[in-house]
Amino acid sequence: MTGCPARYDEELGMWVVDEPGEVREVLLDPETFRPDNAVVAHSPLSVKALRVLSGVGFALPPTLANNAGPSHRPIRAAVARFFSPARVAAVEPLTRRLVAERVAVALADLRSGPVDLVKAIAAEPPALVVLDMLGLRDVDVPALKAWSRDSLELFWGWPDEDRQLELAHSAAEFNGWLRKRVVAARRLPGEDLFGVLVRLGLSDEEVCAVAYFLLIAGQETTTQLISTAFHRMVGRVDDAAAVVEEVLREASSVPTWRRVTSGATTVGDVELPAGTPILLGLTGHGGPADLAFGLGIHRCLGAGLARLEARVALECAAPLLAVVRAAEAEPPMIELLSFRAPARVLVTARLEPR
Repeated sequence: MTGCPARYDEELGMWVVDEPGEVREVLLDPETFRPDNAVVAHSPLSVKALRVLSGVGFALPPTLANNAGPSHRPIRAAVARFFSPARVAAVEPLTRRLVAERVAVALADLRSGPVDLVKAIAAEPPALVVLDMLGLRDVDVPALKAWSRDSLELFWGWPDEDRQLELAHSAAEFNGWLRKRVVAARRLPGEDLFGVLVRLGLSDEEVCAVAYFLLIAGQETTTQLISTAFHRMVGRVDDAAAVVEEVLREASSVPTWRRVTSGATTVGDVELPAGTPILLGLTGHGGPADLAFGLGIHRCLGAGLARLEARVALECAAPLLAVVRAAEAEPPMIELLSFRAPARVLVTARLEPR
């Protein structure tokens, strides 16, 4: 399937661009197609939700994904050091151990009934790995996972006012945890993420903003990528790396991303005025797998890590995936503006697990 010419989507209120060549041009021109709307709440937040967030000083100043200004380069460079090729390669044994432990438990649990591969295997290893890489200890991983899912829904979902209020309280709690980490880093800056950002001279709000989305994007999207790969691999025996690339091309966990025009411009044959919001289709439209991670100055810093974690998860889970079948025709889905994956992958034993 290849992308279509740029078109206006009335329901979304955005121009949709998913032809791979046009998507590439947009991503490689951050001056014309700015990232200012990348992390703005898709559904306008209610007054009550905004009060909850403002009450704890929650803010998202330009830092990484939403920044095309001069501060972007030094912040990105500081964070990129945590995800160097050498550091990514070095974390494979930890990744393999974490996944293998959970696969062994899931194989045993299959004897008693259905197993959710998302909850049992895909959920926690990406969080534990990224926390290790960022030098962060004593983190409540279940809380981080809950905060992450809630924040994705708050900023990329369609929650009503009551749900927004619940999600805002969750984001406020996450923000409170981040601020405590910043305070500790200012007293004694170490070599972890917070210490590096504090020494860079960032404000408290900027440090929190970097850590907020890095701790979400650095693990929750990988959990979702692995979940999609597991869903595709149920009952299959295939090369793990090839399956990861297949998923990235066709059904990445981050299928879309936003941009806004800084001035009058054109996309293909379509003329767009300044301030036009654009939704880019990154995956599922005939483009290369790499497009799933973006291009240019905002390309995902964790692309190599995500590939490694997904490959290792499939390799470790291969003995399990070969002996199970899907327990439901279609899984319930996480379906947000820019995030999509199975919420669970429920399987039962097809053969006697070994």
